Amino acid sequence: MAERIVVGMSGGVDSSVAALLLKRQGYDVVGLFMKNWEDDDDGEYCSTRQDLIDAAAAADVVGVDLEAVNFAAEYKERVFASFLAEYSAGRTPNPDVLCNAEIKFKAFLEHAMRLGASRIATGHYARVRERGGRFELLRGTDVSKDQSYFLHRLNQAQLSRVLFPVGEIRKVEVRRIALEAGLPNHAKKDSTGICFIGERPFREFLNRYLPTQPGPIVTHEGARIGEHVGLAFYTLGQRKGIGIGGKRGSRSGEDSAWYVARKDLASNTLVVVQGHDHPLLLSRSLEALDASWVSGAAPEARVPHAAKTRYRQADASCKLARVANGRIELQFADPQWAVTPGQSVVLYDQETCLGGAVIA
Repeated sequence: MAERIVVGMSGGVDSSVAALLLKRQGYDVVGLFMKNWEDDDDGEYCSTRQDLIDAAAAADVVGVDLEAVNFAAEYKERVFASFLAEYSAGRTPNPDVLCNAEIKFKAFLEHAMRLGASRIATGHYARVRERGGRFELLRGTDVSKDQSYFLHRLNQAQLSRVLFPVGEIRKVEVRRIALEAGLPNHAKKDSTGICFIGERPFREFLNRYLPTQPGPIVTHEGARIGEHVGLAFYTLGQRKGIGIGGKRGSRSGEDSAWYVARKDLASNTLVVVQGHDHPLLLSRSLEALDASWVSGAAPEARVPHAAKTRYRQADASCKLARVANGRIELQFADPQWAVTPGQSVVLYDQETCLGGAVIA
């Protein structure tokens, strides 16, 4: 009998092509659509219903059965509760990282095993390589779409049961395959926004779950220049939406825009600075907690690595200065801009994703 693989089909083109490629390779493919958000499910920003329609239409063309499963309770308990707690603590979390570790490659994987699958597959742009009985997480071939940053918390047990069929090809090729196969979602726009919640007015959304606590906006010298609506609604390096009118003290040729540089929870104060390259926005080192390593062990300290402190950032040369009890300290060759508590710092050895930790 053919090996059964359950493919997470989101309604997007990437996961649809993943199912198509596996079907063509002769696997017994079953599609699984995950519903993970129920609040305001009929609102204008939640596309679950349309996504399910798109997934079903794609599954019909591919020739696979599609099952819909509801993980809303697990998502709220394992992902969204942590998401709100981090924002309440003044940090800026990355829910996609936790969503992958707790839902897509845990709850989904467990459900797929109950369906008789030996492995699961998704439409992520990443690759898995087995060497010497160990599994490595590699960047996707299409560097502009690589999603290994969001997958860095996957462990050996999870990677041993995961396939990324589109990780070896470029996005333009994925869309070409979808078009030639007659997939109705071949030109569907890529999803953005919060994992499984979608793209929506973020401040308005967060305000439904967190109380607003207005407070002063001050310069780094301590001068009060405005009032913020609540520290949870700002992130380090933010320029737009701060609510400070005008550009004070602008001089010809200089960036005089205001940027969020610090959040002082004790005094409920937002500290802002002028200029993208202000010293308060630059860091030569960072500490991070809750480290997770793909191999199961931390990489060697004091040797050069590359790191990303945010998804779209270029690789930054660094060294692990300290590793102890899930806490790491990184030192960078060059100052890094707006290193943000709550975000993930992810380490690489060329194309191999080593793992990462949560910036403290």
